Amino acid sequence: MCGIVGVLGDHEAAPLLVEALKRLEYRGYDSAGIATVNEGTLERRRATGKLVNLSDKLVHEPLAGKAGIGHTRWATHGAPTESNAHPHSYGPVAVVHNGIVENFRDLREELASHGITPQTETDTETVALLTGHYMATGLGPRAACEQVLARLEGAFALCFLFEGEDNLLIAARKGSPLAIGHGEGEVFVGSDAIALAPLTDRITYLEDGDWAVLTRDSIEIFDAANRRANRPVKTVSIDATHIDKGGFKHFMAKEIAEQPSVIGDALGFYLTENGVQLPEPGLDFTRFDRLTMVACGTAFYACLTAKYWFEQIARLPVEVDIASEFRYREPPIPANTLALFVSQSGETADTLAALRYCEDKAMIASVVNVSESSIARASDIALPILAGTEIGVASTKAFTCQLTVLFAMAIKAGLDRGTLSVEAAKAHLADLQSLPGLMHHALGADSDIKATALRLAEARDVLFLGRGALYPLAMEGALKLKEISYIHAEGYASGELKHGPIALIDKHTPVVFLAPSDGLFDKTISNMQEVMARAGKVVLVTDAKGAKVAGEGTWRQIIMPEVSPALAPILYALPAQLIAYHTAVAKGTDVDQPRNLAKSVTVE
Repeated sequence: MCGIVGVLGDHEAAPLLVEALKRLEYRGYDSAGIATVNEGTLERRRATGKLVNLSDKLVHEPLAGKAGIGHTRWATHGAPTESNAHPHSYGPVAVVHNGIVENFRDLREELASHGITPQTETDTETVALLTGHYMATGLGPRAACEQVLARLEGAFALCFLFEGEDNLLIAARKGSPLAIGHGEGEVFVGSDAIALAPLTDRITYLEDGDWAVLTRDSIEIFDAANRRANRPVKTVSIDATHIDKGGFKHFMAKEIAEQPSVIGDALGFYLTENGVQLPEPGLDFTRFDRLTMVACGTAFYACLTAKYWFEQIARLPVEVDIASEFRYREPPIPANTLALFVSQSGETADTLAALRYCEDKAMIASVVNVSESSIARASDIALPILAGTEIGVASTKAFTCQLTVLFAMAIKAGLDRGTLSVEAAKAHLADLQSLPGLMHHALGADSDIKATALRLAEARDVLFLGRGALYPLAMEGALKLKEISYIHAEGYASGELKHGPIALIDKHTPVVFLAPSDGLFDKTISNMQEVMARAGKVVLVTDAKGAKVAGEGTWRQIIMPEVSPALAPILYALPAQLIAYHTAVAKGTDVDQPRNLAKSVTVE
């Protein structure tokens, strides 16, 4: 969600801050701003909308200074206006913030008793007001921040800048991620390593509850109990070219096209000649009687798909929960449970909170794209999906990499539990190895999908239907379409059609059937005929065999290569993604940064 950067450097801070903020655009935002200290004077510039608006303002109203903070805001409290944009300031302090201060109203009432009145609608301004209030009583920046941090409730990442202090930043983390970058006589702060990649590859990740006092030549880190803490410095490898569009019009298009390659990387990491090798300390599935899977959004649909695999291949009972609901219903965690958390960013607030609930109750495993993320570091075992940096807000390659890793885990579970023979496992492994080639073939349907999408762009409502493991993919396809095209879409199990959704069918309603010619194909085609009998516009996504049997009378057909039924959800994810992408392009929406959405949801 919101992006934070901070700089104490040898060069002018403003250009560095804006460039770092550009690398955080993928998180989603609606306003941006920076503040610097120059010859002791604290100044700031803010603008709504895209970063280019802030850049334009800086041309006419430049900010000098080699110390500064910056922010891209995704509105929570208060509309996306310039007055609500960060940094917020009061007296000698400016602050940027990612998260939510849950007790800001109580703090506002307390400050009002001292004659201090907020000028914005935001919770963040309260942090600046409280800090300035403490400094007015005679406390220095460090002591004032220590007092403020003890008063705040909620989840936050914060970075403070002070008037008269051109060699000081104070950063703090509770819940929301924050990293410190190490340079030569320079120090940086960022919401993630991507923001700092052009500046340094030496990163320290703050732990939950940490706060840090930073100068150009010293870094002091304190834990939640205000004890000095040593946090490791790690060298991270982030190829700056991964942030480029690589000749594609949108990051989403690039990331869809990268899927055969990144799936190949994941297979190379996990597959051996006779089985599946998980990273240390590994997993012995004979230890577990139950698997609980928890995630949000697209990752939740990956878990729902994997439920079919774990139960059918390994005969392991699976429970799947939306993270935001999981911990609030306080589910019992039986003995011998493996708790598995799936998150692209590894920072999803609801998923991390659910993980904390399971600590000391179950073994914790995670499937993540960022190996140094909060969820990965809190897990007993973290399984990387190796998708590479994903910039588009609507997840594509991370989703299929999640599915690939989860399928590999299901094979391992089946072998461990004796429910899958070595011969059957080898067959699954061979199918997996063929997947990148099949995905290349599937991408060849792009022109047909684009032609279909031009017509879908005229619709107000679209239904996606699938059976078996294609049912979660139908929900994922609908999510993708609504995320980036803003067309209302819903995904259903095909067998549920007559239990309500069929009431929506008329000549204006396209219905996308995800229907490989598998053992459930005939059932799906019966539902398709019911839609066509009511003048519904059927988009049939199937293979050549399925199209030959059932293609007559359909509105549009999208042909996929034949694939093992177990792996159809991974392959058929590509046409679902391309349908959404081309429909959004046809409608002229912001594909990579759709309205109101954020890439990494770091607040509840």
